[in-house]
Amino acid sequence: MSVLLGCIADDFTGGTDLAGMLVKAGMRTVQMIGVPGEPAGDDIDAVVIALKSRTSPVEEAIGESLAALRWLQHAGCRQFYFKYCSTFDSTPQGNIGPVAEALMQALASDFTIACPAFPVNGRTIYKGHLFVGDILLSDSGMRHHPLTPMTDANLVKVLQAQIKGKAGLVDYAVVSQGAGAIRARFASLKAEGCNFAVPDALTNDDLMAIGAACADLPLVTAGSGVALGLPQNFRRAGLLPENQVADALPPGGGLRAVIAGSCSIATQGQVAAMRDRHPAFDIDPFALARGEDVAAKALAWAKGRIENEPVLFYATAAPDAVKAVQAQLGTEKAGRLVEDALAAIAKGIVALGVGQLIVAGGETAGAVVKALGVSGLRIGPEIDPGVPWTTAITGNAGEKPIALALKSGNFGAPDFFLKAWSKLAS
Repeated sequence: MSVLLGCIADDFTGGTDLAGMLVKAGMRTVQMIGVPGEPAGDDIDAVVIALKSRTSPVEEAIGESLAALRWLQHAGCRQFYFKYCSTFDSTPQGNIGPVAEALMQALASDFTIACPAFPVNGRTIYKGHLFVGDILLSDSGMRHHPLTPMTDANLVKVLQAQIKGKAGLVDYAVVSQGAGAIRARFASLKAEGCNFAVPDALTNDDLMAIGAACADLPLVTAGSGVALGLPQNFRRAGLLPENQVADALPPGGGLRAVIAGSCSIATQGQVAAMRDRHPAFDIDPFALARGEDVAAKALAWAKGRIENEPVLFYATAAPDAVKAVQAQLGTEKAGRLVEDALAAIAKGIVALGVGQLIVAGGETAGAVVKALGVSGLRIGPEIDPGVPWTTAITGNAGEKPIALALKSGNFGAPDFFLKAWSKLAS
């Protein structure tokens, strides 16, 4: 196997988001869950290794990311991509800066970018400040995130606090002039001793220009948006065909279900819309803490319902409710109880015949794919920007494929859970 682009994502739904962008741009892509033990196949242009490192201790996140890099290097990748969330969230100590610097050192690279912009989902950068829609990141719902609250929208400042090197800005006045001007600004930043460039980006055209300017960088660090501009670099080099169909999946089937663990504002709206139309089971963290077998109750409830229509299992709640649970149970314990319950439910409903499953929330997605024994995902058609359908890759020969949609908590339209099924071939 010789892969063109090797990617490392710091969570599962973020990995799927990135892989979906590459598929849209004509790169045949698989997402692997953790560092693979075997090659991914011969008909692959890009591999995304999805880790669960966003909130890990810094040294652990670095170690896992370097292990992923070594695998991708062995696969023959020509360029590497470190993907983080479009809200640039991590712990105050990292892990974006420390992991990026470790990857740069391993690749003997002294310069890269940091660009979480994703305009189609409302993530734009202007004067180095990250906006969510029309408001600064620090004024958005991310300021209340239970694990990685973001209270500063100045990306240069946030990144500078995490790195040993120096970060500088590529202002929109430069970005708007195109790839040549951006490359010239890269050169001037390097001359000033900068190791990271934070480029402004307001539109997809800006992302295409930034991607073109990154053609010769060994490592790109970004959200999924910059990935729009990278495939064309490989085409210009004669390494990737034009008009390649990259999103074909085998026909799907089976029962339908949604599992939602995210408490983001977007997922709250999606859960509310689903509850109005289909049966829904609310996961009570306090019942879990009391030792009740909530997963068994949920599966018993599902029988007789799931055969007739899609059903929803959710732990999604408003910020005040989440804080109340965390205050009584502790943040780590509450998260672990809910993740374990949702993972057990996922395993149980697949045994009941679910073959089309939507999972909302990065931490929840990680727990679910582990419970299902998923080693990788073949990326298919997009449902909403940043969220494709996939087919699960497992080690069980002859096992009927499961269609999975792993949705970042912040992504998707309000009717996401209701319309997703229409994107699958039957």
